[in-house]
Amino acid sequence: MHRRFPIIRRVVLLLGDTILILAGLILAILINDAAKTVPQQGILAYYQLFPVIVVASWLVLTTNSLLSIVRMQASQVIISVGVAIFQLLIITMAASFFLFEFHSRGVFLVAAVFQFVFLSLWKYINWRIEKARLKPKNVLVIGSGQDCNRIITRLSSQTFAHFFVRCCLVSQTETHACWRQEMEQADLIIIASDLPLAKKALIVEQAHNNGKQVAFIPDFYELFCLNTELDKYDDIPVFRAKYLRPTMETRLMKRGLDLVVAVAALTVLWPIFVVVAAAIRLEGRGPIFYTQVRTGRNEQEFVIYKFRTMRTDAEKLTGPVLAAENDPRITRVGNFLRATRLDELPQLLNVIRGEMSIVGPRPERPVFVEQLKRTIPNYHYRHNVKPGITGFAQVHGKYNTLPQDKLVYDLIYIQRCSVITDLEIMLQTVRILLIKDSTEGVTVKTKQVQAARAELAVDRKSRGA
Repeated sequence: MHRRFPIIRRVVLLLGDTILILAGLILAILINDAAKTVPQQGILAYYQLFPVIVVASWLVLTTNSLLSIVRMQASQVIISVGVAIFQLLIITMAASFFLFEFHSRGVFLVAAVFQFVFLSLWKYINWRIEKARLKPKNVLVIGSGQDCNRIITRLSSQTFAHFFVRCCLVSQTETHACWRQEMEQADLIIIASDLPLAKKALIVEQAHNNGKQVAFIPDFYELFCLNTELDKYDDIPVFRAKYLRPTMETRLMKRGLDLVVAVAALTVLWPIFVVVAAAIRLEGRGPIFYTQVRTGRNEQEFVIYKFRTMRTDAEKLTGPVLAAENDPRITRVGNFLRATRLDELPQLLNVIRGEMSIVGPRPERPVFVEQLKRTIPNYHYRHNVKPGITGFAQVHGKYNTLPQDKLVYDLIYIQRCSVITDLEIMLQTVRILLIKDSTEGVTVKTKQVQAARAELAVDRKSRGA
């Protein structure tokens, strides 16, 4: 069985990345020295920073998913490179103040330009080579219900990933195994969450014996098993499960990180608040900020703050509904704020007040929470932590990702909840903000939204008359 992205290719890619990043810095240093009339120390003045740059490079490249780019789009690769270089620049500038004195820190800005150009070309060449070598992957989805249709729809839409998807429906009481023959032609087996555990075990055993790669759509039991520790009773080995709730120490450390990040962000970003407020006011009458009741930790309600992105009468006809693609209720300024996520900035005030965290599950409106609790088992566990401005689901999913899939991401975050995890998600969020499809609205157009569009058309026509 061939691995999707062999280790040797990852090592070569990472080695090339490191060499080009250092080459960009060295070239910037040489250009800076050539422009000086008085001789400088040259590269020797910066040698202490080289190990920091190498380690930081590996960190930002890994965080931005740049070690396995074959199933990404070219635009995503370039955006990820730009974000990684920007993050590297910030780390380098910060480290320079603690390690030693420089003759010129402007060298890092010039180096960032060279590094972006070098790395973009290098990544694009590798991306083209990998795409040419990439063969369509035969994917077999095995399940017994709607999960199969959902998985097939999502994978089939990723045309750039070259997935050829087939499905094998298996009933819960089925004795014959149609999937055994289908498995022979498959490269990847995806097991839906609606199959019984015993049947999953049988499929995994067969796939392992045939050297097939297996992936699971996890259910709650499997998610709960992720957070276990090996223990024993007498000489009997057991896995001891932990509660889906962060410890007091973790919550205290997260709170400290939240306050530092929120205060620093407000100090730096206050000019953006002024510009956004002016843009909203210039577009029309109405409040600058939008307040709404959301559900927080332990299902306690609180008032969330956002920049207003919709018309003041947005829910007059529809009632509480999720935003849809090309939603007519969203203003022109609102479209820009939502695309850039700038509408979320006032939530830093909620973080300082202790109602939210920088990282956590997104807070939902109480009416939606009650609906989701009735339709999705174990949904209430996501309220074991404070809601966040960004989160695991926002980094790995999209705005229109189904609630049950977002719940999986949220529960995984709760299990891995730590300061390190939060810092990693914060770094990844910067890249996600620049990828358009992560901010798409839901594609299902409800009757209420359609009614709103009709009402908006009548309203515009009457004003034109």
